[in-house]
Amino acid sequence: MAVKKLKPVTPGTRFRIAPTFEEITKSTPEKSLLAKKSHTGGRNNTGKMTVRNVGGGHKKKYRIIDFIREKHGVAATVIGIEYDPNRTARIALLQYEDGEKRYIVAPQGLTDGMTVVSGPGSSPEVGNTLPLSEIPVGTIIHNIELRPGHGAAMVRSAGAYAQLLGRTGKYATIKLPSGETRMVLAVCMATIGTVSNSDHMNVRLGKAGRNRWLGRRPRVRGVAMNPVDHPMGGGEGKSSGGHPRSRNGLYAKGQKTRKHNKYSDRMIISRRKK
Repeated sequence: MAVKKLKPVTPGTRFRIAPTFEEITKSTPEKSLLAKKSHTGGRNNTGKMTVRNVGGGHKKKYRIIDFIREKHGVAATVIGIEYDPNRTARIALLQYEDGEKRYIVAPQGLTDGMTVVSGPGSSPEVGNTLPLSEIPVGTIIHNIELRPGHGAAMVRSAGAYAQLLGRTGKYATIKLPSGETRMVLAVCMATIGTVSNSDHMNVRLGKAGRNRWLGRRPRVRGVAMNPVDHPMGGGEGKSSGGHPRSRNGLYAKGQKTRKHNKYSDRMIISRRKK
């Protein structure tokens, strides 16, 4: 995937850096794999706003993605690479030998006509899913399970990848995109390759309206509010507002939010880089 700089014919295109979508080969989604996606506008079941800066946006349908890949030993052919409005990565439409169709998160380099397979005994090639116990050490992987059979939970966003560093006993050691090194059960599944759309990080929307299309409403800075509205509000002139806090008074910068003695702490070998 690549990005393109647009000619500044309008204020909205002056700073826009847009994706080229050159890897997409199928423009209409598979009807049988769509589900309704309702929008809350940040309101709960009583109509009270519980999440700010959310609302509006273009109507979307959810694409049902196969994160479990439990059709072991059945080969599937890639019949299309598609855009998914619900995620940063591209998705690939697979057609299995028995005729069933499923979506997966498309890895970098997967193209129409290629064949992928999942399950023990699969070859460690791009798009194939197999247990960590069978993946060669040093391989780049994504879509990693944390609990066997529960489906991929980690390394699923655009351009993300992890690396299998080694195996000890029933655990595999993985280096995650954040720099964290942790252990995962070796029976958990992972997919070979890097997640597609690595240039997503270089995209610039160019105008506020494009943010509104994505369902994001304007966000007002705390220091621009009154003291009644925010702990950092008020003051004479352009005052800085004191220590950064959230709207309900909690420290907002540098405060550790991870739970003490979390059950998975023993699985973490080294924490992410600060």
